[in-house]
Amino acid sequence: MKFLADECCDVKLVAQMHKAGFDVLHILENQPGLVDDDLLDKAYTEQRILITEDKDFGELVYRLNKPAYGIILLRFDKI
Repeated sequence: MKFLADECCDVKLVAQMHKAGFDVLHILENQPGLVDDDLLDKAYTEQRILITEDKDFGELVYRLNKPAYGIILLRFDKI
């Protein structure tokens, strides 16, 4: 299983995923500033599950019918 972490994903989370042996690409390290449409296309083309905290991807996938290999939406309580 391969993952693509959005810019908004914490670098500590991505580091822990790497440490656990997951194939995860953090867009912040490779293509910062990539717009949501292009990020979703990249994840789909590379067959990666997108990890994000951005609810806008729901709009792209469900309302605009953009293809997605998978999306994990993270929601954290603000402390």
